Amino acid sequence: MSISDPIADMLTRIRNAQAVQKTLVTMPSSKLKVAIAKVLKDEGYIDSF
Repeated sequence: MSISDPIADMLTRIRNAQAVQKTLVTMPSSKLKVAIAKVLKDEGYIDSF
């Protein structure tokens, strides 16, 4: 089964992990997700990826 909106899935995983104070989130990767993660890191929303 494929995910219909992988970017929304990525952001939801991050938000859910933050809500339960997890420090690590795993998910399938793509070039777009890496680019978004770089922006999130540069803006201080995530520590690393």
